[in-house]
Amino acid sequence: LIENTFIDDLKRRPIPVTSNLKVDNMLTTDSEVQRWNADGLPADKHSVQNGILTTSGNRFPLCIDPQQQAVSWIKNTFGEEKLTVKSLNENDFIKHLELAIQFGKPFLFENVGEDIDPVLDPILNKEISTENGNKTVALGDKVIDWDDNFCLFFCTKLSNPSYSPELMGKVTLVNYCLTREGLNDQLLNRVVCHEKPELEEQFSQIVDNMASNTNLLVAIENSLLRELSSAQGNILDNEDLISTLEQAKKKATEIKRKISEAQTAKEEINKARSLYKPVSRRGSTLYFASSGFSIIDPMYEMSLESFLKQFVGALDQADEDDSLEVRLQNLIDSCMQLVYDFTCTGLFERHKLAFSFHLACMVIDESGCFDSSALSAFIKGDTSLDPINEEKPHLASWMSDAGWKDMLFFSQLNDLFLNVKNDFVKRVADFKTWYDLEAPEETDLPGNFCAKLSSMQKLCIIRAIRPDRSYNAVKLFVAKELGESFIQPPMIDYRRIYRQSSPQNPTLFILSPGADPQLDIQNLGEELGFTSPNRFQFVSLGQGQGHVAMEVLEAGRTRGNWVLFQNCHLLISWLKDLDKVLEEMKNPHKDFRLWLTTEPTNQFPLSILQKSFKVVTEPPDGLKLNMRSTLSKIDEDLLEESQHQSFRPLVYALTFLHAVIQERRKYGKIGWNVMYDFNESDFSISRKLMALYLTKAWEDGDESMPWGSLKYLVGDAMYGGRVSDDMDRRVLSTYLNEYFGDFLFDTNNKFFFSRDGFDYSLPVSRINTVEEIRQYVETFPLTNSPAVFGLHPNAEIGYFMSFTNDLWHTLISLQPRTGDTGSGLSREEQIYNTATDLLSKIPIIKSDIGSFDVGAVRNELMAKNGGEQPTPCQVVLLQEIELWNALCKRMSSSLILLKKALDG
Repeated sequence: LIENTFIDDLKRRPIPVTSNLKVDNMLTTDSEVQRWNADGLPADKHSVQNGILTTSGNRFPLCIDPQQQAVSWIKNTFGEEKLTVKSLNENDFIKHLELAIQFGKPFLFENVGEDIDPVLDPILNKEISTENGNKTVALGDKVIDWDDNFCLFFCTKLSNPSYSPELMGKVTLVNYCLTREGLNDQLLNRVVCHEKPELEEQFSQIVDNMASNTNLLVAIENSLLRELSSAQGNILDNEDLISTLEQAKKKATEIKRKISEAQTAKEEINKARSLYKPVSRRGSTLYFASSGFSIIDPMYEMSLESFLKQFVGALDQADEDDSLEVRLQNLIDSCMQLVYDFTCTGLFERHKLAFSFHLACMVIDESGCFDSSALSAFIKGDTSLDPINEEKPHLASWMSDAGWKDMLFFSQLNDLFLNVKNDFVKRVADFKTWYDLEAPEETDLPGNFCAKLSSMQKLCIIRAIRPDRSYNAVKLFVAKELGESFIQPPMIDYRRIYRQSSPQNPTLFILSPGADPQLDIQNLGEELGFTSPNRFQFVSLGQGQGHVAMEVLEAGRTRGNWVLFQNCHLLISWLKDLDKVLEEMKNPHKDFRLWLTTEPTNQFPLSILQKSFKVVTEPPDGLKLNMRSTLSKIDEDLLEESQHQSFRPLVYALTFLHAVIQERRKYGKIGWNVMYDFNESDFSISRKLMALYLTKAWEDGDESMPWGSLKYLVGDAMYGGRVSDDMDRRVLSTYLNEYFGDFLFDTNNKFFFSRDGFDYSLPVSRINTVEEIRQYVETFPLTNSPAVFGLHPNAEIGYFMSFTNDLWHTLISLQPRTGDTGSGLSREEQIYNTATDLLSKIPIIKSDIGSFDVGAVRNELMAKNGGEQPTPCQVVLLQEIELWNALCKRMSSSLILLKKALDG
């Protein structure tokens, strides 16, 4: 505001203005900023201004600090002044606050929520009274002495808190949310420390020395001023003073020389450190891509500490190379893959592709060649209510009106889109052929446009012509920009989860319908020697279970046990106590692990979410990924459950059946009439039953397979036990008859589960190892037609449109709320114009009537009926008119209020 508006206005007046005027320099000094940086405050301009507001404001600061940077900096800066740290949840905070006020010590409230205890109002308002020369203030039912050196800080982990206007008038809100520039510097320090530790150590020493020397220089200058101000008589006759001045001058000259040398050395080191900036920039991109998803669902909240742990781990795992260029690329690739895997482990399936696409867009934007207007056009389309100014070609009746409107909107963005639109009008038949393809996104557009259109621009054309294929087109876009591994989320590997866990950070399982990770955690514990009930204890939370859980937690923390708290969403009130215990827990046993399970809820404590390693238990999307997930939980020991030669092929057939049954759910009523919660337990028990019956047949020497028993147990008892609809049961029985039979092993007529787009068959040999089966599944295509499941190809149109709309909605939510709108208008101006446009299109007579006068319409109908009362059909019409009027009045009043709010 000052640099871009105020100073320019002064120059136009014209009013003399200091060149290179910086308010920061008026409110602080270089020495003070250097000391802040040494205490942990980032060196970027935004952070320095936050430091000024925090230390120099008239009101006490309330720091919005989701990454805990302000808390760390305040503790380091004021630690030597006997800083007291408390939270509003502690019972004794008033007693400690009294002492801090009386003795003029700093005081910090951390983990503040959206409300502050009213007992602090006299402190916040500085309602100070003076009696007999002593300053006093009321705190609760006491009146205590006030020391002007007292300073108070509030810090909250909430990234977007909603505070009352009264509270905002009492404090100074300071936004400590991480900036990209500040994070770049932090990550660069981590990278250089990892790659060149001696260089980073030298850099840190130089920064510390410069800070101390600058402070010493300021101290000398202040000392000289004191000596001069206290000198009496003629200064030239004061030999002691002149001697002191000469010594101070020599010291100041020496210190300035050291600072100058240090600055030169710092610049040289910065040149060497800058070689690693591509890695820190990519790390910054990854953090903001991952942390931004907390907007979509608060369960996705992630702390900077968790990210840094993954980032440093990725640096450790990167392949070594003598070439710096190759090494940098290895570091970037390792960070990309590890952070992607870490983030996707905690995302629901419906959001994983949105994350990959969002990350791909941010990576392209990092290179400086991103078309933001094309992205906005793809995810929003034409949002105006204006009628189209060009009729759709009569031969293009197959194209939706919304698609044609989008096409006209795209043609206004640039000449390339305009050429596509003109070519579409001339070659409707060619585009109709492309439109009719089952997977048009994999085929070039008619004409020679693919070579000219960027990948993002092609997505726009697909949105206009075949919006249902946008979902798969986004997958191809991500695969092209980042690689196929970024559209294949990692499977849930409990051993990997254990390796990434720690005694200080709980592992939080976010449950989907029908999922229960207890058995998998218990099996992992048994493998590692944590058996129930001695070293693995679990509590199903509910009313009255809080004290039991606390006792189990305390025992596990001290003895090194595993503790599992199930269904945390059923005892939300107790989680605040758990949060407090986790905050205060210091040096737990190295073997201690805390596992939590919960359904998604907005009330889950933020601090637990931030420090937790989150795992979403949900079947992956796609036949290949689903089978890969199931096979990841099978090892050679499980395949040795039966010696029958047909057991391994049947386990594979059961895996295929399990994936098909789950994949049909995404097609809604076309897949199953009722949404059933098929899960891993169905597969696991079915496999055990197969092993039992095949082992019995092998021991008895039966040559025939017990197909009838297997089909009944798997199809009717296990999976069929969940099926309540007769037609769904019929479909399930058909699958069993199709997949289970002697035809599986017919060498003369090879069996295929499906041949649509790929030959889905049994692995070649009956004695395949688990690894060979997994490698065979890896040959499957990532996407498959509904025909693989026995459905018509058009069955996926509704499914893809639903997923595509969800994808667009998610991406719109992730877009920044500020910045250039592309039209030269601010965001507020664009919203105001849109509201005005919408208001002009609402058909309303008066604000208290709506679109139609119901009384007049009723009289008109009665007149038509010859004075008789309205007929039943006319009564329904009147009711609909009343509802329509209510809608129009609500829309009109809301838009009027919005415009008033924008006007202030």
